[in-house]
Amino acid sequence: MAESGKLNLVKNSSDDSVSGRKEQILCQPCSRKDLQTTADVFCSECDEFQCSECSKAHTVYAFMKNHQLENAAEAKSKPATFDMKGMDNCEQHGELLKFFCEDENQLCCSTCAVVDHRKCHSVVEVQKIAGKSRSDGFKLIKNMEEVKSKAEMIVKHIDSSKEQLSKDIKAIFVEIKRMRDDMNKMFDDLEVYVTRETDEFQAEVTNTLEKKRSSVKKHKADVTKSLDIVDTVSENGTPSQQFIVKQKIKRQANELYRDVDNECQNLQIATVSFKFDKTLKLRPLPISAYVPGKLTLKYTLPETKKSVAPVNPQFKLTKITSIDLKQTGDDVEEPLYTGLDFLPDGRLFAIDNKNKQCLIYNEKLEKVGSYQVLYSPQSVVAISEEEVAVTGGGQYQIDFLRVSKSNEITLIRTCIVCNMTENRYASICLKDDKNFVVGTIDDTTPVRIVSMSGEEKDFSVSFPNKKYSINTIACNYIRNTEKLILTDRHEHTVYIYDVATNTRVVVKDDQIKEPRGVAVGPSDCILVCSGNTNSIVQISQTGRILLSFKLDMKYPYRVCVSKDKSILAVTNSRKGKTKLQLFKLTY
Repeated sequence: MAESGKLNLVKNSSDDSVSGRKEQILCQPCSRKDLQTTADVFCSECDEFQCSECSKAHTVYAFMKNHQLENAAEAKSKPATFDMKGMDNCEQHGELLKFFCEDENQLCCSTCAVVDHRKCHSVVEVQKIAGKSRSDGFKLIKNMEEVKSKAEMIVKHIDSSKEQLSKDIKAIFVEIKRMRDDMNKMFDDLEVYVTRETDEFQAEVTNTLEKKRSSVKKHKADVTKSLDIVDTVSENGTPSQQFIVKQKIKRQANELYRDVDNECQNLQIATVSFKFDKTLKLRPLPISAYVPGKLTLKYTLPETKKSVAPVNPQFKLTKITSIDLKQTGDDVEEPLYTGLDFLPDGRLFAIDNKNKQCLIYNEKLEKVGSYQVLYSPQSVVAISEEEVAVTGGGQYQIDFLRVSKSNEITLIRTCIVCNMTENRYASICLKDDKNFVVGTIDDTTPVRIVSMSGEEKDFSVSFPNKKYSINTIACNYIRNTEKLILTDRHEHTVYIYDVATNTRVVVKDDQIKEPRGVAVGPSDCILVCSGNTNSIVQISQTGRILLSFKLDMKYPYRVCVSKDKSILAVTNSRKGKTKLQLFKLTY
């Protein structure tokens, strides 16, 4: 079904108008012959304005006799249509998509609304909601443009790789020819050998790159097609049509985004080199015995991905479950969870600072394990399938705990840190497989590196000469890009330090008030608990605010994301109304 909208067929600008002059509509067939003839009729079948002479063709040719002609002046602003091509039909029931479920972010027909969404709280008519949020269209176009740009970058990288591969191979033959003057026969055989090996390798690499290039060009073509549809419906479609088209294309855009992002993260480089030996073995020997050097053929991932710009997909949170954290008979005080982290299998490990406990929750937030300690623990990080590290206790102490599949927690060892200064540790996360990043308390260096064997060292980063008291700072680390994230509660600021370049980005925004916990989310985005706005703010690595998720809890305090980046856990610090909640992360 197509809905109509106004399409101005003749330009009518007030700037060009002259008092007393009537607007002239020209005959289109005559215009193609460089003649300016006033149009008398409009043929909807031919889709053009015609003068009386040109329109006589309708009486001459039998196939045109049923064409409908109308007065040109009346047709100058005739309604145009946008062909939805079935996009406004329900794929399941074949009915028109008249409703939108805000709870599940899904278009529905009348049958869907009654059968599948009757328990949802907010199912509204498309006509009522269409056009209210134009920002979604801008975001969709922006995301599609980013996919297109990234696809073009991949194509350029592949072309450059192929060109460089050819240059590397040609360079070998230049060196071979230089040596051939003294050892003609030997280097004739060498050229045959190298040609055979490099041709096979180049054919293999070229075949692989061409497949990748074809795949990416298809993504690019899909994006261009989708952008054309969005542009067309934006110009000619009604608000309802625009809303439906954008909702339909949004899923395709997310899939393309993920596919192109995956291609970006796996760009490969082929290299060829030849290192000549100082002494040459002479014939008669097989070519493999007297090749004057070692031919190396490599097709590997680059050592660093810094050249690939990080993507910033915007995602939504859907609540899975929530529990109230209340004082029980075994608790000394109301619980306060100062540390959260997911184990690789999806269980949630929590630190109850007030009651000196370590707790395990399953995917339904059912408490399945606990462990009492003698000190006030601060934070936790999962370091393997069944091992976590906990800060707190002594000033220079990290406890390593074993978490069994049956939810039993036992102490493995206590690491006494060889500290450089007298400081205590609060937040903790992984820097790499052998080192932690820890946030300090009452120290002018707010973040340090601590090895799993207890050796402490500083980052090569210039921090402000400032001491942070407990509960005023939290930190995290993005391993892929070597970014260090710090939140400053009293300054309402998030700092993003680039460890490699010793530079920083300062993030201040009205959406960030008293930032507390910080986590690394999908595509290495930054997720910050904003205490005084009761929300979780999504920030890009460049410091751009992407989204702000409003929570139904006061003063969000700590946040963490599962290892597969699909689940988010958050807790707060509102006395008497403390909660622990799980959310599903979706694009």
